[in-house]
Amino acid sequence: MSTPTTTRTRPRLTRVARAVTAAVLVAGGALAASPGAAQAADNPYERGPAPTVALLEASRGPFATASQTVSSLSVTGFGGGVIYYPTDTSQGTFGAIAISPGFTASWSSIDWLGPRVASHGFVVIGIETNTRLDQPDSRGRQLLAALDYLVERSSVRGRIDGSRLAVAGHSMGGGGSLEAAALRPSLQAAVPLAPWNTDKTWNTLQVPTLIIGGESDTVAPVASHSIPFYTSIPASAEKAYLELNNASHFFPQTVNTPTARQMVAWLKRFVDNDTRYEQFLCPGPSGLAIEEYRNTCPSA
Repeated sequence: MSTPTTTRTRPRLTRVARAVTAAVLVAGGALAASPGAAQAADNPYERGPAPTVALLEASRGPFATASQTVSSLSVTGFGGGVIYYPTDTSQGTFGAIAISPGFTASWSSIDWLGPRVASHGFVVIGIETNTRLDQPDSRGRQLLAALDYLVERSSVRGRIDGSRLAVAGHSMGGGGSLEAAALRPSLQAAVPLAPWNTDKTWNTLQVPTLIIGGESDTVAPVASHSIPFYTSIPASAEKAYLELNNASHFFPQTVNTPTARQMVAWLKRFVDNDTRYEQFLCPGPSGLAIEEYRNTCPSA
């Protein structure tokens, strides 16, 4: 099984390397001339300002976004959808995430996530599935087909770093995101929301995975879905479990700030390798909206 360092590809210099780099810059006077130079050299994927609670809980992040519809007739392997992307091209390429809706649902059921996530510096494709009845294994393959389309054929492919990709989904789409992560261990993150899947064991998963469940979910009860999924994922993959207080199965179908806050922080940490966001993962969220939070507490 690959180590956690392997699953976070091209991400981080070691502490020793960072110290050496900083020392060289100080000696040359470069650090004084450009205070952000060492940090930028550490992480070329960092995008956007330093994070705050207010930034993560706002309805939009720091990037302006645009969107475009993708016809099912122009793609293969999934049913089309909508792409959301930052309009700013001055900071280089962005990571990308594909998101699937749930059983019998269309993308419109969770489409608030598209611009919300994209506005933090990601290209997002919210997919329509081939049929409304597709099962998790099919939805997982469709998520991967959508990522391949984004990187290889879409009109925004020039904005995307194809080495920094992630998946997410609701209900059977959440179960599908687990399937996609198992099929493609090179993914940088997965975020299943109220996930449903008949497979309860994910002990070969290598992708950093945040599972968000609802305490009052009667469709995919956390005791038989989210919690067994989380427990089975090896700690070496990096994982977290957020349970929302008194939330039903359908919490992702309306704007949900705790979900957005944690999802964005997870994606920024593992897709952008941005350790500034670790403060939101460890010790993690608390308050009246949170029933429970577990994690492996990633180290910088």
